[in-house]
Amino acid sequence: MDLLLRRGQKALEEGQTEAAIEHFTALTDHAPEFAEGWHGLARAYFAADLYGPTLDALGHVLALNPDHYPAMFGLGVLLVEFEDYARAEETFMKVLNLNPHYEEAKEALDRLKRVGVGRTL
Repeated sequence: MDLLLRRGQKALEEGQTEAAIEHFTALTDHAPEFAEGWHGLARAYFAADLYGPTLDALGHVLALNPDHYPAMFGLGVLLVEFEDYARAEETFMKVLNLNPHYEEAKEALDRLKRVGVGRTL
């Protein structure tokens, strides 16, 4: 498991999304209960602009670990891509409830405020 995880992460870092998808797919095939394998697969699919498979992989992560805030953050990012800003805001707030120091979620909420989500008069 560790070898496939490291290979997938390295491939992602190097921008080799196809290789990352292959490594993470092998990992999820061999260890379907390992949430980090699914999270890596979701990240690789997202990097390849494959949003349907990304959403499916994130669903696996959150089914295995409902408090996996990086996967929850990824879901929020997808919701922004789908222009579902209200649900994205709600998702980023859940991330911050789990981890108040998650800077990416704070930044994402700030970006949403710039487009008018979450602002009050």
